[in-house]
Amino acid sequence: MADFLDTNVLVYAFDASEPTKQATAQQLLSDHPDACISTQVLLEWFSAVTRKFTPPLPLTDAVAALETLAALDVLPADAELVVRAARASRDHQLSIWDAMIIESAALGGCSTLWTEDLSDGTTLRGVTIRNPFAEQPLR
Repeated sequence: MADFLDTNVLVYAFDASEPTKQATAQQLLSDHPDACISTQVLLEWFSAVTRKFTPPLPLTDAVAALETLAALDVLPADAELVVRAARASRDHQLSIWDAMIIESAALGGCSTLWTEDLSDGTTLRGVTIRNPFAEQPLR
């Protein structure tokens, strides 16, 4: 089963202001070349890197990177997925955006969702949430 990468993981992969998270995110991308994302993730990523970065990623660079990210397994959004997300939002007290990510991961048959936005270790709709940036225990 493939893993699903949330927007924050992809944003950190390009965020030089967070070198530790950037390295972790880049390693996660490298370790999961068959990862799934969604159209929502692509849109949120583009908005974040071109509007929230200081300085923003130049549009030419952002479009080129987006084309590379679009080569991953991209799950499209449709009305049925939005309705399922709305139900998940209601049933699990999630934002509609987080519910869309979970439902997209479930639709893609993903066993793991990599994100820092939800509770690490929780399983929803058969998808286990993992925070790649959580503190790792000392060994």
